[in-house]
Amino acid sequence: MNSHTNTPTSSSLLGNLPFPAELFNSIEVGIVILDGDFKVQMWNKFMENHGGKRSGEIVGHSLFTHFPEIEEQWLRTKVDPVFNLKSPVFIIWEQRPYLFKFGCNRPVTCAAEHMYQNVTMFPIVDDHGNVSQFCMLVYDVTEQALGKLGMEMLNGELETASRVDGLTGLYNRRYWQERFDEVFKLCVRRDKPSTAMMLDIDHFKRINDTYGHQAGDKVIKMLAALIKRCIRETDLAGRYGGEEFAIILTDSSVDDAKIVAERIRQLAQRLMVEHEGETIQFTVSLGLAQFDPEFSSAMAWLELADQALYTAKQNGRNQFRVFAPALA
Repeated sequence: MNSHTNTPTSSSLLGNLPFPAELFNSIEVGIVILDGDFKVQMWNKFMENHGGKRSGEIVGHSLFTHFPEIEEQWLRTKVDPVFNLKSPVFIIWEQRPYLFKFGCNRPVTCAAEHMYQNVTMFPIVDDHGNVSQFCMLVYDVTEQALGKLGMEMLNGELETASRVDGLTGLYNRRYWQERFDEVFKLCVRRDKPSTAMMLDIDHFKRINDTYGHQAGDKVIKMLAALIKRCIRETDLAGRYGGEEFAIILTDSSVDDAKIVAERIRQLAQRLMVEHEGETIQFTVSLGLAQFDPEFSSAMAWLELADQALYTAKQNGRNQFRVFAPALA
């Protein structure tokens, strides 16, 4: 883009803008006029107040010299349609939070680290139909942006709350079951082993009766943290009931699952939970069942792990058992 030698005067430029000249410095919108070389021709009070640059400092100078955070090649490409097609160009904050990195000095928007901006750029056409300059309007949309971002954050928190058990941070039963159904369908299509594990705390009622329900909650929480440390990110763990947990060890044979089950059992046995001056120790029992293509449903698979858990309880607790056809 080449700048024209016959630069319009300030008054002629203002005459081409879609608002009266007297509003130029009083309007709560940034107004910047630039030539084809991106040299500033006009800089209103809004831009002075927020950008910390007086009109006399910046007029006649390259925009990029004063605002190095603006990517020059990106902006030049963005503005091409203004000159070549005489078409306006829009930049919204969802695409790019700001063009000018201005601070945010409104009390209601002080939570923002910067001003969120919508920017409109349109051609200034001279009497001969040529475009030698363009106008940039900068709108402060921080309040709207924060409102939308806050709503998105709230929706994200609500979505997380709908999936996660509040006490343990593991998936709740409903969401875990949804994910388990997906894993089951994947296992049906793939020829890779996965193993379901059910475990619960031995004699949990005794813990509640002896130390109180707050102590019981602390034991559940500590066990959940222990489970997280013993499984991989790709595994699926959830709180299935009061003191009962369900885990899917993906791409793991029952022999692999035995190692994980024994690790959980040993660590739980050594874990000491402090509560109001008391030390609580506990054990867990576990049941394992490897996926079999003959399983009719995800629940049929999980019930076999639950049967193995029942066998571990019957055999003295503090152990794991693997489902065998003889148990059915």
